Amino acid sequence: MYIKRTIEKEIKILAKEFPVVAVLGPRQSGKTTLVKHLFKKYKYVSLEDPDVRKVASDDPRGFLEQYNQNVIIDEIQRVPELFSYLQTASDSKNKPGSFILTGSQNYLLSENISQSLAGRVGIATLLPFSIEEISTENKDFSLEDVEIKGFYPRIFEQNIRPFSFYSSYVATYLEKDIRMIKNITNYDSFYKFLKIIAGRSGQVLNTLAISNECDISHNTVNEWVNLLERSYIVFKLKPYHKNFNKRIIKKSKVYFYDVGLLSYLLGIKNKEHLNSHYLKGAIFETLVMGEFMKNDLNHALNLNFYFWKDKNGKEVDLIIEDGVKIKSIEIKSGKTIRSDFFKNLKYWNQLTQNNNSFVIYAGENEFKTEGIRIKNWKKISA
Repeated sequence: MYIKRTIEKEIKILAKEFPVVAVLGPRQSGKTTLVKHLFKKYKYVSLEDPDVRKVASDDPRGFLEQYNQNVIIDEIQRVPELFSYLQTASDSKNKPGSFILTGSQNYLLSENISQSLAGRVGIATLLPFSIEEISTENKDFSLEDVEIKGFYPRIFEQNIRPFSFYSSYVATYLEKDIRMIKNITNYDSFYKFLKIIAGRSGQVLNTLAISNECDISHNTVNEWVNLLERSYIVFKLKPYHKNFNKRIIKKSKVYFYDVGLLSYLLGIKNKEHLNSHYLKGAIFETLVMGEFMKNDLNHALNLNFYFWKDKNGKEVDLIIEDGVKIKSIEIKSGKTIRSDFFKNLKYWNQLTQNNNSFVIYAGENEFKTEGIRIKNWKKISA
């Protein structure tokens, strides 16, 4: 079963504009399935295959002569030396859409792309399914379902139990990606760090506290957080501090891209675990933030995302900047609208003279009150 991906339109446009198109994203987000579906007549080669990888590494020029046009090269980060040769190959062909690349490690790809393929490559980032995408196949799913399952395609396509999938996913991530990007030999320490970061999704990132809890250096914490960012496990949300004084919080928040992975790392296996968990609000907030990131990437909107918090505890969960337009959004895990949902938005609106405010909550009804719009969690992209 193929579930249509929203980003398809953007990738087709990039393939008409650039000789090389790179589709990046985390492992198992559906990159291979997507590009095979969009470019059915293209040759396909995977650098995960050790024999193919050896040929590409030993003789990159000969490899690209064999796959010189209309080809999908999967997991290109496995042979980073190919990038320099791709520059020459794409220039000689000078044909849009000649090479379709996929990769699951932004660290290696972005570094090599910036050095070798600048101006020649169009980049799209594919995250796991969005609510919009799974709604096309099944409209009858609950909030608790997706908070536990997350959005990785294999869970939906092969009906895998979430806990089984994420257990295998984390093991694969630790073994393959971590070893390739950075030689971390103490996997137990890294796994402990991963679970501690999960407990801080939606919080201001305090690297010193994490350093003390994990018994690792402050520099190691920063390196490992960067590693999680580069491999599409977490993202940072920067503070919004334009035109404000020094009393504004300046540290970033951290969020997991996929709420199912977050729930797994928190030990949540069922709805009872979820509904009684002390981080239930942070889990819902992570879900919503991930949906905004997917919507931005899928539609190539290039929006700027922030949060706002002052040292007196006043806070707005999400500030979206689109040119001169600004949206302010509060995210609430309750299913019943309460007056305190609006308190911080009203303060923000008075402070900034902004009147474009939303509350996204776990309930079903949508309406507008006191100039603030209430939105259903299933309709974030609408």
